[in-house]
Amino acid sequence: MGSIGITFLVSLMIVSCLLPSVSAATRHYKFEMKMQNVTRLCHTKSIVTVNGQFPGPRIVAREGDRLEIEVLNHVHNNISIHWHGIRQVRSGWADGPAYVTQCPIQNGQKYVYNFTIIGQRGTFWWHAHISWLRSTLYGPIIILPKKNTPYPFAKPYKQVPIIFGEWFNGDTEAIISQALQTGGGPNVSDAYTINGLPGPFYNCSTKDTFKLKVKPGKTYLLRLINAALNDELFFSIANHTLQVMDADGVYVKSFETDTLIITPGQTYNVLLKTKPHFPNAKFYMTARPYVTGLGTFDNSTVAGILEYESKSKSKSHLKNLSLFKPLLPALNDTTFVTNFTSKLRSLATPQFPANVPLNVDRRLFFTIGLGTSPCDQNKTCQGPNGTKFSASVNNVSFILPTSTALLQSHFFGQSKGVYKPDFPYSPLHWFNYTGNPPNNTLVNNDTKLMILPFNTSVELVMQDTSILGAESHPLHLHGFNFFVVGQGFGNFDPIKDPSTFNLVDPIERNTVGVPSGGWVAIRFLADNPGVWFMHCHLEVHTSWGLKMAWLVLDGKLPNQKLPPPPMNLPKC
Repeated sequence: MGSIGITFLVSLMIVSCLLPSVSAATRHYKFEMKMQNVTRLCHTKSIVTVNGQFPGPRIVAREGDRLEIEVLNHVHNNISIHWHGIRQVRSGWADGPAYVTQCPIQNGQKYVYNFTIIGQRGTFWWHAHISWLRSTLYGPIIILPKKNTPYPFAKPYKQVPIIFGEWFNGDTEAIISQALQTGGGPNVSDAYTINGLPGPFYNCSTKDTFKLKVKPGKTYLLRLINAALNDELFFSIANHTLQVMDADGVYVKSFETDTLIITPGQTYNVLLKTKPHFPNAKFYMTARPYVTGLGTFDNSTVAGILEYESKSKSKSHLKNLSLFKPLLPALNDTTFVTNFTSKLRSLATPQFPANVPLNVDRRLFFTIGLGTSPCDQNKTCQGPNGTKFSASVNNVSFILPTSTALLQSHFFGQSKGVYKPDFPYSPLHWFNYTGNPPNNTLVNNDTKLMILPFNTSVELVMQDTSILGAESHPLHLHGFNFFVVGQGFGNFDPIKDPSTFNLVDPIERNTVGVPSGGWVAIRFLADNPGVWFMHCHLEVHTSWGLKMAWLVLDGKLPNQKLPPPPMNLPKC
């Protein structure tokens, strides 16, 4: 496995004793970006890491704590880090997406991300937010409840982060660079990973297998994170049931399932109750993709192993135990995905209310999907009919600036020539979104922001389109949680469908899958001033332009305004 893998696995176990018994505290971390040789699938390559670790180090704090994370860049790549799911209340300068809230950290530079965890606890994660560097730059963020505040369920025996990822034998920066130049689809990954390890179903990887060692009759809290670049994943543990307790850091009405679906960007806390006695067997925990698009994909399966500890059994006996494998849904099992997501409900209790906006100030309708851009003059492109693959929201394929960041240009009143304040409320041209696609599939390339006054209550319907094929899109909103009040298949009906909305206990989260050939409706309150990115968490679609940004204006009161940027904010 190597020293990196061993170090990471040892560091994963037992979160409950990690923090001193204090209330709000300031916790300091140092992230040094450095190159590290890592071997997977009998292939060694030099990758960008934090502190030489792959996956990266774990951040642990309590609700109410302040985090100061110093990032030093010792590699030639520009770097920015996003703290995925952390709301960044009035601390948008620390959110991290390159050219949105900051210019990237260049070689030899450093930046201190400074923010407070306000009203959140659960499983989150950090990752690079520039190009495809998050393929190796990612790690868990574990936010424990405030001191002496219990979970709304029995305290688990141990807590274990489980991070799904993708391994590429090639250089991911070269892969996406080539794809953007040729206009074609990028090469897919060579393996999926659990905590950085591909497992025994891949060539040369039996020793690189994540093993979860458990004791009989105990309850384990598994903190599941999908850090894969481009794939939603089914996950299951053979002959065991998982109890879902939390989604994206928000408690839910618990339910049991043998299998779950997790999109890139999403997290789940699930309870695993082990068998009361030594079972005389081992059990695979496996994950493989849920696929809805027409493009190529990594059709492989990652496996870890659940092993029961036993002091009375010999090593030879333990080595020869039967090994059971779970049965995962079919690759395209949209019915399972729909049934699973329909079970997700907020607790909606006095202690953990579902504060879904009941009155809506602004109703928006966004089309989400693929499209094309013309091939550059005198070039041959590998996209549909000689074009380049693209993607858009309301047919706007978003272009990030490169000489400044959107938040800086807004804050200092220098937006002219950087962005336009007129992102469309709905598509400029209506069509049968999930029927036969229009002949013209070209997108508009632009930098437009959606402007929202402070405290605007928003209802947003996101509609998948069949242009270049219907496909599921996991959309992530920075700076806010939102409530998923409805979803369905076909074209959204603004007359009939709102009557089905759940305004009592809808799931609250930060990343939601727009169903393939369908729609999803969310509501949120724009009570956090700043510029906030929203994008598909399939990295290939983000690269093609399936992204946009919201500008939430300051309120009138001092605590409703964005403070000035820190002195050490990176420069472009």
